[in-house]
This record gives sequence, C-alpha cells and structure tokens, in this order.
Amino acid sequence: MLYIIPTPIGNLEDITLRSLRILKESDLILAEDTRVSGKLLKHYNIKTPMESFHMYNEHIKLKKYLEYLKKDKIISVVSDAGTPGISDPGYLLVRSALENEIKVSCLPGPTALIPALVQSGIPCDRFIFEGFLPSKKGRLGRLKKMAFESKTIVFYESPHKLLKLIYKMEPIFGGNRRIAIVREISKIYESTFTGRLEEAKLYFEEKTPKGEFVIIVEGINN
Repeated sequence: MLYIIPTPIGNLEDITLRSLRILKESDLILAEDTRVSGKLLKHYNIKTPMESFHMYNEHIKLKKYLEYLKKDKIISVVSDAGTPGISDPGYLLVRSALENEIKVSCLPGPTALIPALVQSGIPCDRFIFEGFLPSKKGRLGRLKKMAFESKTIVFYESPHKLLKLIYKMEPIFGGNRRIAIVREISKIYESTFTGRLEEAKLYFEEKTPKGEFVIIVEGINN
C-alpha cells in the first residue's frame, strides 16, 4: 500500500489524526528532506524509518520502492510541506505503483493553494493551477497565455522573483487586473495583499518580499 500524506505548510497542528496514525503504522516513510520531516516526526513521537526521496533521486530509487511495495509493505510519502505531487515529488511513484497494480491512497490535508484562493476574495468556483512558472525559458510565453484565461489563475512564486514577475505581468495583464498575493500561509508572518497589479507593484517596491508566495489573479472576464 502506498499512502500520500499531506503535512503542515506551517503550523504543526495542521495535520489529521489519520495521517499521524498511518505514519506510525507505515513500514517506511519517504521524505523530500529527512531533516525537515524529522522535526515533524519528532514532534509527534513517530519513530518509523525514513529515507530521502526527492526530484534528484526518485528515478534511481523507484524500482527499489516498487519491489518493497510488492512485498505487502506500507510506504508513506511526505514532502517538506503540503501534499506530495503538488509541485513536489510523488507523481512518478504514484503512477508506477498504479501501473504495477499497487493500491494508492492520498489522504486529504494541507496544500497552500486552496486556503490562499479561498481567502483572496477573487472568484474560486472555477480556477486553474499553474504551479511554479518556468524559471527563464518559456516564462514570458506562459504569462501571455495566462493573460487570456477566463478562470481564476493560481500559481506559486519565490520571494526573489516576485517583483520581477509583477513587472512582467503588468503590461501583459494590465495594471487594473485584480490580484492577491498570499505569503507564508499558516505561519507566524502570514499576510495577504489584495488589490490591482499596479498597486501590487508599488507595494512590493517598498516592502521587500520575504517567504513563499501564492499568487491569485482574476480571469479576464471576471
């Protein structure tokens, strides 16, 4: 059995009782960064063996863990924060497990995009999720396509790229387009900017971006 276990994106209390139980009952936990996940496991006194499983080694270790699962072992996959597979490792193992007729279960739990979307004040009944935009090549092209999307658009951005992103977005989307920028969800310094793109530019020119961000942009017809 393969379990996908969402873990807190900030506050350590944001984890379900079922997730804690399965982590304890698992034979092995695969963690994006064992140092990060180790803090969570220690907090809840979970002593299940843990190994690293991330984007740089998942292809190498895939066969090993599939063989482990075929022996009726229970593996749980966790990322540093949120739900594995959502802009984090996990997809490849899930696909391979299903191809090998191994049962997979993803538990409900934390992911940054949903609370950010709901609290943004921008329509959340229909939206698209873009994850992280390309670092360099293809970034401008992706933005130009997104500018004509009628649904609300959600994506992630790192602090050192945020202001550059806003500079690129303003002439493409128009300075009057509504945007919400949510920072450090569920953490001590959580904050939300809501307004127009032109206002966001002025705001973050004065206030240096710090932390991790979820960006929500209204669709063209909203």
